[in-house]
Amino acid sequence: MPAGRWWDAVKASESVGEHALKLLGPHSGAVIQDRHGPMYWLVRPGAADGWNLRQVRVLGPSTATTTYLGVPPARRTTRPGTHWRIPVGPGRYLTDGALLRGALVLAAIAALGEEDTR
Repeated sequence: MPAGRWWDAVKASESVGEHALKLLGPHSGAVIQDRHGPMYWLVRPGAADGWNLRQVRVLGPSTATTTYLGVPPARRTTRPGTHWRIPVGPGRYLTDGALLRGALVLAAIAALGEEDTR
């Protein structure tokens, strides 16, 4: 499905994504995990515009080309293959952008260490 129409997707590496999931706990919306490990949170269109975080990429209309995300059927909740790490459902669709950004910043520090800003 094309990112940017109903939602933007925030892609995080598996190591950063695992930490972010723990930090968000019950405040996470639905999360798709692809067969190679990265995780995708769905957020309100525009909620992640301008983000520049380590091992995180925003997929939505602000990118140069339309980006498509493989969305698994609702029943697919385990590996192998792309699956719902946190299934979509009532009250569990989009993740709050501000909460997700905060969790991803802390998760990147936990997974990758402090960034050298010198």
